[in-house]
Amino acid sequence: MHVHVSHPDGEAKFWLSPELALATSTGLSPKQIKEAQRLVVVHMEEITHAWHIHFPS
Repeated sequence: MHVHVSHPDGEAKFWLSPELALATSTGLSPKQIKEAQRLVVVHMEEITHAWHIHFPS
């Protein structure tokens, strides 16, 4: 399971399981990546729920 985070400066992909980890990033500063990761953590339950609705199997 993963999530893509978009920003006007670039984007990042985070693996959500088996543990939260940065997969890739393009154009984002370390500070922006850290903030994106913080937001993923804050919204993890919501993201996981949406993933299971979109990919029910």
